[in-house]
Amino acid sequence: MSVFILGIESSCDDTSAAVLQDTRILSNIIANQQVHSRFGGVVPELASRAHQQNIIPVVHEALKMAGVDKSQLSAIAFTLGPGLLGSLLVGSSFAKSLAWALNIPLIEVDHMQAHILAHFITKGEEGDRVPEFPFICLTVSGGHTQIVRIDDYFSMKIIGQTIDDAAGEAFDKAAKIMGLPYPGGPLIDKMAKDGNDKAFTFAKPNIPLFDYSFSGLKTSFLYFLRDNLKTNPHFIEENMADLSASIQKAIVDTLMDKLVKAVKQTGIRQVAIAGGVSANSVFRSAILQKQHEGVFEAFIPEFQYTTDNAAMIAIAGYYRFLQGSFSDYSIKPYSRSVKM
Repeated sequence: MSVFILGIESSCDDTSAAVLQDTRILSNIIANQQVHSRFGGVVPELASRAHQQNIIPVVHEALKMAGVDKSQLSAIAFTLGPGLLGSLLVGSSFAKSLAWALNIPLIEVDHMQAHILAHFITKGEEGDRVPEFPFICLTVSGGHTQIVRIDDYFSMKIIGQTIDDAAGEAFDKAAKIMGLPYPGGPLIDKMAKDGNDKAFTFAKPNIPLFDYSFSGLKTSFLYFLRDNLKTNPHFIEENMADLSASIQKAIVDTLMDKLVKAVKQTGIRQVAIAGGVSANSVFRSAILQKQHEGVFEAFIPEFQYTTDNAAMIAIAGYYRFLQGSFSDYSIKPYSRSVKM
């Protein structure tokens, strides 16, 4: 008998609901919040208010598109954290209320674990390819940069992480310094296609083991632009493509250096990537190049599963459902990751 999971994601500024049948996604609806672009970043109070407006229509649309009645649901999975507390409270309160009304299990999901488990979403077709345990996942987003060893669906250990800024944050801050709107990471990726990634070089951090640091790179980029603007006020606009390509290369090279080091030292040769930055074209190409060179076997998520989405919450909820790992209604959201 099939298991139907309704997944709800509200950790930041996207309201998302998905319906899953076993490991296959039937629908994955995401409502974006455009209001934050004018402020150069997510405003928590505005985000939580928008979630309140969006969550009912988004869940309704997800069920409708999936062709599943709420009476068919086996359980409701939702993001408990990490994220913005106001946003998380909207999703968790709705999930608790609906699970109680339907008298079905409630399942809490850690947002970062869900990004990794998105690799186990299948299409129910021959040739579906998923990682084998153990594998390494480099999870890269606006708020996190982590190298994680995965030994089982919920047995994960962080072996490296950023000690300051996340890689996605470095992209967005570099874009902001150049006067680009938020979110700037995708814009840098787009403009870099017409640039020379060897045009400029920036300081790279020297951090022990598998940890990352991007604050020094950001500062190096800032000072480089400051110095050049003194002699040429139009330096940024005249070199936008080359600047985008060069800073993108610096960030991706930093990510890849530590990832390859982790593969060589652990001996684990299956590697996955996850999170919003895994949509970056140069990062994806670098991963595929290492696979071509025989350094590791790569698993790259579909674009729809890179940013925050409820499909990844639903698949994580599915595996918790199989374990009988259900949540109590007294659980409270958390802003910082405590699960790994």
